[in-house]
Amino acid sequence: MTEAAEWDSEIENIVRKYALQNAVEYNGAGQSGSVLGRILGERSDLRSRARELKQLVDIEVENANYLAKNEGIEAVRGILENTNPEALNRQKQIKRTGLKDLSNAVSGKVILRFAPNPNGPLTLGHARGVTINSEYAKIYDGKVVLRFDDTDSKVKPPIKEAYSWIEEDYKWLTGKNPDIIVRASERMEIYLSYAVKMLDEGFGYVCKCSAENFKKLRDNSEECQCRKKESKENLSDWNEMVNGKLTEGMAVVRVKTDMNLPNPALRDWPALRIQHSHHPMVGDKYKVWPLLDFQSAIEDHEQGVTHIIRGKDLMDSTRKQTLLYNHFGWEYPETMYWGRVKIHEFGSFSTSGMRKEIENKNYSGWDDPRLPTLRALRRRGFDSEAMKDFWIDLGLTQKDISVSLQTIESFNSSKIDSKCERRVFVRDPKKIILNANNIEIPIKLILNKHPLNKIKGNREWNIEDLEIYVEEKDLEKKEIRLKDFADIEVRKSEGIIQSLDRNDKRSIVHWIPKSISKKAILTIPNGNEIIIQEGVIEDIQIMKNNIVQLERVGYAKIESIDDDIIKLLWLHG
Repeated sequence: MTEAAEWDSEIENIVRKYALQNAVEYNGAGQSGSVLGRILGERSDLRSRARELKQLVDIEVENANYLAKNEGIEAVRGILENTNPEALNRQKQIKRTGLKDLSNAVSGKVILRFAPNPNGPLTLGHARGVTINSEYAKIYDGKVVLRFDDTDSKVKPPIKEAYSWIEEDYKWLTGKNPDIIVRASERMEIYLSYAVKMLDEGFGYVCKCSAENFKKLRDNSEECQCRKKESKENLSDWNEMVNGKLTEGMAVVRVKTDMNLPNPALRDWPALRIQHSHHPMVGDKYKVWPLLDFQSAIEDHEQGVTHIIRGKDLMDSTRKQTLLYNHFGWEYPETMYWGRVKIHEFGSFSTSGMRKEIENKNYSGWDDPRLPTLRALRRRGFDSEAMKDFWIDLGLTQKDISVSLQTIESFNSSKIDSKCERRVFVRDPKKIILNANNIEIPIKLILNKHPLNKIKGNREWNIEDLEIYVEEKDLEKKEIRLKDFADIEVRKSEGIIQSLDRNDKRSIVHWIPKSISKKAILTIPNGNEIIIQEGVIEDIQIMKNNIVQLERVGYAKIESIDDDIIKLLWLHG
């Protein structure tokens, strides 16, 4: 059994306050987990000692519950009234929608950062980072740094065009340019100078141990021989690294930490390594490149970043960087974490994986409609405001979440429906000739552009020649109703009009006069497949890039128009 930690009186009083408060609220059945959560909410600096703190919490919760059960709730209330009267007026927590407040944020001084690797354009997952950071910047009148973390030209080599792609995606999603744009590869001299400072002041060293041997030492909390070198020898080794005399894998620069840290990954972690691969932006100028934890930490300091929002899988990065900041005497930014969000339809995609598939010609490009890139989603017609609303509504939670793309589609529908005109698209069309059957029928039909009249104007259909198109599958039933027009009986290629009014519960089908129809192709992404549906579309005020809602089909974007055919790209149902 571990020995209980010693705590100062201030912390003991905080724990006792929340234990008594919890006992009052739950009638002598207070819970340690709830009390611990409240304490850490007030004192985030205690999070690193949460396990030790819980021992004290367990004791105080037990004491408070015992007091409540044996002397009554009023006795507990009396203690709180004398010591912490404000604890009796705690408001019940209200479920929060949107984004929670940033800790220690000062309006006008908040600086956040979004730091993608430019090895491809932004993806749906990246949209979360762009949205959350830019929204916080708006709330606090702050700034967002768009930082290109492009110091790995071997495992995730940058793509030259990706820098501009990402800037375009960022502007599309937020409606504005980033406040500051930084390319890490252009700031190499800064990172290298900090490495020299680290070696010179003795809290970094050049390690020539093999990765395998160092891991064995690290896991056993043992120092390697390289750690004992003087600054002069480290700087000499460093010069051999930067001059190219040492080849890849022969040496790394490590940050000195406590070799007895509980987490082996934090022990003397690597900060810079030798990398001779060509970089598309700076060529072969540098032989030593920083690893991401080092480069990111230095750049956050250089840019004055106050708040970092990152995935919970990067908690070790926070711990490593905090150790580095302590060496330099800097204050580490406030940090918040989110869990993983998996979109069912795009579960297995990664930027590196997509890049390989595109190079292998399995996808047409980064905007292939089957991909989860913002370029692909923009091409399909997704609305940027809808995407922002989705991520803000999801908020910040450390829970891992799985959602369907349909959730985002529902946000999108709410944004675009009132702006989308209706059109008819008849797939697998079959021509039938209407027989008026001695019923007086109109020469023209006047239809709304939007069923709720949210869009001004009408569509005018000329049905004078009585030739129409209906989907082949709809003709399987012999009696159907042509939407907004008439009940008919189908006899081979003839449609005999029975009534203009609806007289029964026969199926309502969409249709189109031949006189206003034009050949069309609808492309539908379906997992890894592409489905092509051919048909005819209502050729009234069809404009390129417009999004229309196709009757009984769904939303689609008009991608191209020529004399022979209209091409449509599926958005969603």
